[in-house]
Amino acid sequence: MLYLVPTPIGNLEDITLRALRVLNEVDAVACEDTRVASVLLNHFDISKPTLSYHDHNERGRTPDLIRRMKAGETIALISDAGTPAISDPGFYLVRECIREGVPVEALPGATAFVPALVLSGLPNDRFVFEGFLPHKKGRATRIAALANEERTLVFYESPHRILKTLRQLSEAFGEDRQAAVCRELTKKFEEVVRGSLTDIAAEFESRAKIRGEIVLVVAGARS
Repeated sequence: MLYLVPTPIGNLEDITLRALRVLNEVDAVACEDTRVASVLLNHFDISKPTLSYHDHNERGRTPDLIRRMKAGETIALISDAGTPAISDPGFYLVRECIREGVPVEALPGATAFVPALVLSGLPNDRFVFEGFLPHKKGRATRIAALANEERTLVFYESPHRILKTLRQLSEAFGEDRQAAVCRELTKKFEEVVRGSLTDIAAEFESRAKIRGEIVLVVAGARS
């Protein structure tokens, strides 16, 4: 059995009782970074063996995990923060479990884009989650393809690329397109900056340094 277990995106109080029970009951925990996982597990006094499972080893690690689960072991997959397989490793393992007849159970819980979407103040009855834009190849093509998307757009972005992204979206979507940058959600320095793409870019340009995990929410094109 494979359990997909969401972990807090910042505030450790956001973990669920069910997640804690599953983490206490499984035979092992597969995680992006064993050091990050150890902080979480130690905080809740959970003692379980951990093994790394990330973008660079998932194809090599998956057959062994499948073998262990077929032999009767239960394994929890966690990411560094949030829900596994949402812009994090996990999709490949889930797909292979389904192909091999290994049961998969996904627990509901913390993820960054839902609170950001709600906090943005932008329409959320219909939205598109784009995750991370391509860093180089295909980036301009992807942005151009989204310019006329009428649903609200949700992106993940790193602090060192957010300015570039805001400028590029402003050029492609129009300077007045409304947006919100949600930074460090659930943490001490949580912040939401709302306004046009141009105004938000100007705000972040004025800062000496930009830190923290970022979710960018952009209004859809007007029909």
